[in-house]
Amino acid sequence: MYHAAQIIIGGLVQGSVFAIIALGLSLVHRVTGVINLAQGGFCIISALLLYSLEVSYGWPVPLAFIAAVVGTTIFGVALGAATFVPALSRLGNSSMLMLSAGLLTFIGGLALVIWGSQPYAVPPFSGEQPVTILGVRIPSQGIWIAGTAVIIIAGAWFLMAKTSLGKALTACAENPTAARFMGVDVQRLTLFSFGLTAMIGAIGGAVVAPIMSLQFDAGGFFTNSGFVAVAIGGMNSFPGAIAGGLFLGVAEQLAAGYVSSLFANALALGLLLVTLLWRPQGLFFAGRQRRHDVREDQRVYKSIIRFRGRGAMIWALLGLAVLIALPYMVGSGLLSSLVITGILFIAVIGLDVLMGYGGQVSLGQGGFMAIGGYTAAVLATTYGWSPLVGVIAGIVVSLICAMLLSVVTMRLRGAYLALATLTFGLLIDSLTVGLTDITGGPSGLVGIPSFSIGPYVFASQMSVYYLVLGIIVVLLVAFFGALRSSFGRALQAIRADQTAAAALGINVPRHKMAAFSIAAALASLSGSLYAFDFHFLAPEMVSTSRSFEMIAMLVVGGEATLVGGLSGAALITLLPTIFQPFAAYKTLAEGAILVLAFQYMPDGILGSLARLLQRKRTAPKLPAATLAKGEAR
Repeated sequence: MYHAAQIIIGGLVQGSVFAIIALGLSLVHRVTGVINLAQGGFCIISALLLYSLEVSYGWPVPLAFIAAVVGTTIFGVALGAATFVPALSRLGNSSMLMLSAGLLTFIGGLALVIWGSQPYAVPPFSGEQPVTILGVRIPSQGIWIAGTAVIIIAGAWFLMAKTSLGKALTACAENPTAARFMGVDVQRLTLFSFGLTAMIGAIGGAVVAPIMSLQFDAGGFFTNSGFVAVAIGGMNSFPGAIAGGLFLGVAEQLAAGYVSSLFANALALGLLLVTLLWRPQGLFFAGRQRRHDVREDQRVYKSIIRFRGRGAMIWALLGLAVLIALPYMVGSGLLSSLVITGILFIAVIGLDVLMGYGGQVSLGQGGFMAIGGYTAAVLATTYGWSPLVGVIAGIVVSLICAMLLSVVTMRLRGAYLALATLTFGLLIDSLTVGLTDITGGPSGLVGIPSFSIGPYVFASQMSVYYLVLGIIVVLLVAFFGALRSSFGRALQAIRADQTAAAALGINVPRHKMAAFSIAAALASLSGSLYAFDFHFLAPEMVSTSRSFEMIAMLVVGGEATLVGGLSGAALITLLPTIFQPFAAYKTLAEGAILVLAFQYMPDGILGSLARLLQRKRTAPKLPAATLAKGEAR
């Protein structure tokens, strides 16, 4: 009994942290309809600021706490004003979700540049001595966390229920267009809500800092925890977010205490996946849904960029000739990076079929890389199977997982589909870390052989490069043909309007499942080649962060172009290699590039270039006589 009470108390303390972060996520979603994945970034910035001010500069705890929260809030408001709020009028909810992921990456990169990669520790606010109540020992910092959670929850309730500002925020949440007609400054209130959530995240990060190891990438932990809590509780419900946070904290602690700490996170993610499928609005949701505004859909659809004619063929052949000759023009170090670029581009091609042509957002591409990579590597390393058979087995396992996931997520759309795929990716991350006997756990799987086909072994980087290039050429030729067929036209119709596509007789579930399976198969192939090329595979190499990285490659290169992702993959992969002294800025640059691409170049590098050429080609030409008259004047 005592043991169970101790576990539950620990779960409530942990759940209070989750509830604070979930409350901030719920607030932004209520006002904008967007899930702000950058929330965890503000938590870690505030925690690291607290460390610097208190430990490095010797400030008193209250002053350091206030300064950390205020500084992080100002930073959040500036970031929201420059990126999040302006993008709301131009991007759909799925694109906004990925933009917020870019903000999270940017904030993590900024923390890496300022504080480095080493962990930091902050002393508890009131000493190490725990408080004993009825025989149950409670960490002193746990009381601070629980008390802070109560204050934040009460303040949020008072703001939304008892003030005119809260009523205006509610109006923005229910119907932004009607709120504008009533004279409400929706843009300003959106920025206010973003800044308020940054402050909530900053308070949560600062108060939890003494009980965890602080590193630059801990923002992902905060975001994932808050996201799981708010999705379980109810995205648009403050009470649901709080209940979800407390429920998740207790569930994780009970799982760690009675099952295994290695699988506590996996069990929580499994619970979330079931929740999204069974009751997407949340287990504890009892509020009103945000009303659908038809104007929000007008900024979602973009026309497909098409390449036609002899000119496109000439450029394709020239590009292929350059890629064939490239290994002889670079050094061995850069050649290895080119191989990695090509391997990742294989997965990006599948992502483009799913997202660019099919319009289905997936944040779990790294999960399928992990399934394919670990399946092929384990079969080749532990059981002595041929690498080629291992690759095929990995693709089969990935296709089975993709079909099962697509069947159960078929009724989900937009942000909820993205969240389901993100949950799947996080679940695979947990399993690759927890199944130490199979995957090697955090230390990774070593001794993976080189890829081979029959007696021929691709032992050199040169041979692997041409293998990857050959696979890419075959895939591009096949998909350029397939996406110009009835299958491709059906995908594009689904991307534009699923309801209209179904009315035209298109089998929407079957085409969505096909696109999802293609993306999973290519990600699996990419993960297998990745493992055989490195001769080593660790969870962080194929984690959810890899999924966000591939999305950045696709967006930067150009969605719905098939080949555009190659330029994005090359930019993100090769720049740190070329500019080695600036390698520490890689994460920062990735986030900045993704955010800037959504802000100023939503068609990507190749897409923007193609649209520019199309505009020039279709621009009306004035008669020569008219031009002569103009010159005479």
